[in-house]
Amino acid sequence: MSEPLPPCVLVVEDNPDHAELVIAALDEHPGGLLIERAADGEEALRYLRASVGSTEGDTAHRPALVLLDLRLPKVDGIEVLRQMREDDQLRQVPVVVLTSSSASRDMNQAYSHHCNSYLVKPLGYGELTELMGWVRHYWTECNKTPREP
Repeated sequence: MSEPLPPCVLVVEDNPDHAELVIAALDEHPGGLLIERAADGEEALRYLRASVGSTEGDTAHRPALVLLDLRLPKVDGIEVLRQMREDDQLRQVPVVVLTSSSASRDMNQAYSHHCNSYLVKPLGYGELTELMGWVRHYWTECNKTPREP
């Protein structure tokens, strides 16, 4: 019998520097984790649909968590969230909005499209590492979600 795959986190972030910091902060914590990155909303939706086998071609590892920025090229974060929540196979994938915006309008939009949590990126790497440790622990170890829709 083969080993189960480690939990997957899909980081949806267009800024390569921000993505690198988030991924490094996630990697600071022990335990296996597969981290994938999408650089825009269109790429994120393509990955997510492949992860549940709803598209032809290669299949991707179904994420245990999506960390979603709001300001994305091609398809913005709110639209990614809307499409995920309208898809029977993707609606149960937890989505944590991870953005630099603390605007009430953005928070209201994200929650009205059923994000699971809304986090504002801290400015310092130490604070980001601490936050990603909590996020990682809760969403990939403590939180339970159905594996099949």
